[in-house]
Amino acid sequence: MEAYRGIDFKTIRAWVEGDIAYMQFYRPKAMNAVNTKLLDESYELTMMYQEDPQVKAIIVCGTEHAFAAGADISEMTTYTPFQAQEFINKVSRNFIAVEEHTKPILAAVRGLALGGGFEFALACDIAIFAEDAVLGLPEIRLGIFPGGGGTQRLPRATSTNIAKQYIFTGDFMNPAEAYRLGIANKVVPAAEVLETTEKFARKMARKSPLALRAAKQAINASRDTDIKTGCRLEQISWSMLFSSEDQKEGMQAFLENRRAEFKGK
Repeated sequence: MEAYRGIDFKTIRAWVEGDIAYMQFYRPKAMNAVNTKLLDESYELTMMYQEDPQVKAIIVCGTEHAFAAGADISEMTTYTPFQAQEFINKVSRNFIAVEEHTKPILAAVRGLALGGGFEFALACDIAIFAEDAVLGLPEIRLGIFPGGGGTQRLPRATSTNIAKQYIFTGDFMNPAEAYRLGIANKVVPAAEVLETTEKFARKMARKSPLALRAAKQAINASRDTDIKTGCRLEQISWSMLFSSEDQKEGMQAFLENRRAEFKGK
């Protein structure tokens, strides 16, 4: 594993294999709890991967026992309201960057994914969970509630009532339930999480980057627009792809019964 661009991040590990980029939360002694440094570094890396033409898909993972065990409570116990707002703004900035990223971002979740860790997985395009992962938004037990988008993304992923159930009680959610509710794309044994996520990532990386970006934008727009407006946006984006080399290559490859070689042009 070679450090990405030779940068020595303190709270994450970053590397690229082929056209798949990796972001690993790495504060193992703190179960990868999210602190300000991790938020700054993960955002910086997310933007770097955005600009790297070699990167076609991104996998976010943690360590064996924790994806991310929520916010670092030891850091925030003395926050003033203004400091709390600055912190949660950085959390939100990260998750919006994930959602608006032009490349697919996949979460490979093992161990604890609580609070901000679970919210991060909710913001990703694809989420693969280990069978023994522990998921949840337990902030209510601390006298607060999910502030990194949990009250917005969980209802959209499931239903308002289900979101209220987990947010109001702080109860943990098992991966089988997450799959039943449509939050998990796949649930596999812990030893297979990264391999399974990589298979998804490689499959996406072979597709046209332009088409992937347009499809992601169209799907995201469906949450905020009525269906007529959403379909109109879809139609415009779909039509514009016909100005790309990728569209011509894709259709020609189909006619010639061969795999397309997309270049993102």
